[in-house]
Amino acid sequence: MVFELSPTIKFWLNFGHPVIMWVLLALTLYAAYLGLQVQRTRNSQGEEKKELIKGRYTIKHHQIGSIILALMVAGSIGGMAVTYINNGKLFVGPHLLAGLGMTGLIAFSASLSPFMQKGANWARMTHILLNFAILGLFAWQAFSGIEIIQRILTKA
Repeated sequence: MVFELSPTIKFWLNFGHPVIMWVLLALTLYAAYLGLQVQRTRNSQGEEKKELIKGRYTIKHHQIGSIILALMVAGSIGGMAVTYINNGKLFVGPHLLAGLGMTGLIAFSASLSPFMQKGANWARMTHILLNFAILGLFAWQAFSGIEIIQRILTKA
């Protein structure tokens, strides 16, 4: 027995991935802000440092980063699953390849956390570079995703 979704459900499934990804882009910008605050706290001294420590930026950055990692992986898999459900295939192109690249990069970036916690500056710098690369790809992905949504809406 083959399970078939109704055309209405298949159509609306197309919008879950983009909504998750736009929320994720906003969270990523917030995580970048928190990361800059962590760096600022690390480099400050005296009263300024005491005030910045109260912001608990390190903890918040780590927690948001964990949420971003989970949503990025789930959102990537979900986007591919919906594409396959609706089309019987994946469309191998720049949007898919950049998305897969971002998913790999974020996993690598997150894996540096234990080294950063032990003070490894090389891990911190690699983490920052990877995350800015992800952010750049993410911005491009957002706009290429809008083009895909426009094609879906045009077909409807």
